[in-house]
Amino acid sequence: MLAQVRTPMVEASTDAIERFRAAVAGGLGLQFEEAKLGFLAGVLQRRLQITGQPVERYLSRLESEQDQDEVGALAQELTVGETYFFRNADHYRALTEHVLPERLAAHGAARVLRILSLGCASGEEPYSLAIMARTVIQDPAWPVSILGVDVNPVILDKARRGRYSEWALRETPADVRHRWFRAEGGHLVLDDALREAVRFERHNLVDEHARVWQLDPFDVIFCRNVLMYFTPAQAHALVGRTARLLQTGGYLFLGHAETLRGLSTAFHLRHTHGTFYYQRKDAPGSAAQREQAPPARAHGLPLPADGGGFRLRPEELADTWIATIGRAAARVAALAEAPRPRPIARAGQQKPGWELGLVLELLRKERFADALAMVEALPPESGGDPDVLLLHAVLLTHGGQLARAEEVCQRLLDVDDLNAGAHYLLALCREGSSDVSRALHHDQAAAYLDPGFAMPRLHLGLLSRRAGDRAAARQELGQALVLLQREEASRILLFGGGFGREALVALCRAELVACGGMP
Repeated sequence: MLAQVRTPMVEASTDAIERFRAAVAGGLGLQFEEAKLGFLAGVLQRRLQITGQPVERYLSRLESEQDQDEVGALAQELTVGETYFFRNADHYRALTEHVLPERLAAHGAARVLRILSLGCASGEEPYSLAIMARTVIQDPAWPVSILGVDVNPVILDKARRGRYSEWALRETPADVRHRWFRAEGGHLVLDDALREAVRFERHNLVDEHARVWQLDPFDVIFCRNVLMYFTPAQAHALVGRTARLLQTGGYLFLGHAETLRGLSTAFHLRHTHGTFYYQRKDAPGSAAQREQAPPARAHGLPLPADGGGFRLRPEELADTWIATIGRAAARVAALAEAPRPRPIARAGQQKPGWELGLVLELLRKERFADALAMVEALPPESGGDPDVLLLHAVLLTHGGQLARAEEVCQRLLDVDDLNAGAHYLLALCREGSSDVSRALHHDQAAAYLDPGFAMPRLHLGLLSRRAGDRAAARQELGQALVLLQREEASRILLFGGGFGREALVALCRAELVACGGMP
């Protein structure tokens, strides 16, 4: 018997690994940080050995997009295929209790429902969607079309077989298991009728010419835990294509750690069933829906009658954070007696513009009244600029003009529905009106849209402590403490209520101790 001949392992150079990383980003959209270069080097070594190609030829083919089979092989190595049925159950509750009924009503006599699962892996998600759709739509006259898309051909073959382990059904309710699965040879096999109702196609989501982008619009698209692995450019492009593939008023679900902030202005943020998702703009009644924020979860509300308060300094009690901000503004009101600068005049730019640097400098010097006067003296067309609107709302909040601040925040959300700062300021305004449920809603929206934003976490912690929910307070304040220490100075200037980083950190630590946490 002849000995098996093995291709010798070739040591890839640093330049080759960098080219490989760039080719992976271009061909699959995947982003790998410097810490992952060793992992990528190992993948490249294996692929060179398996294909038997010299490194230069291999990389050249990959860069020229001539080898889609190799792209599929790389997808097996580089993408995460582990998932399970009904992952993130709150998404499925929102789907069945709000999204699907709304979409069915929107269709009227046109009886068809179309759902797309992007990055569907081994099929658990599109099959979960099929089960939920059939739970809501029991009338067989309503055709339900569900498509699962992934770039990995091997994992798609597994999806089509519909055979799963007990582990894949670990979050599946017993009645659903009994209705839609049967035991067979150590596996749980999906009911044939349901399996045939879902089709799977292989497409590369970064390919703008892929057939999936030419399909008729969908009512609902799940694209969960995909964007988090993509390069910023590829994520932006993918969201744009996905938006075009949704019907007006259709819904998009992302992973819990993903947001559209900075990626798209084509969606309204939705918050029901304790989770966030998105609706394609221009839906009938969408503006009104945003005003009907659902009750926030937990946090032990309503508030206790005795307040509870917190200490910024031993001699200074505050029953609400918005009241503390008001007192901070009052302490520095004397500074407003300095000569007031003249309003900013527009320069002769090619497009309308305004210089906000002086306004920010006045804010830094705690000359809130002067800064507000300057913003309100800007030309009328500045009212559509998100930066101007945000600064205006901040200054109105500082001045205790909460009704006006709330109105400006709503105008800002009309321009930028995913503005985390606007949601945080609305939380302060709602607290000032004793509407703590809505305050929590807006804080949660701000924290979701921008996970690095410290102030909504701090505010959630303070609200939770006042409500007597010490566990929630410890969790939120602990996160706020970490975020505050690395928060951008510009954001502390805008949203810190007149307090600097050290004062906010001291407040956060004191509140943590007060509710039984570690400073």
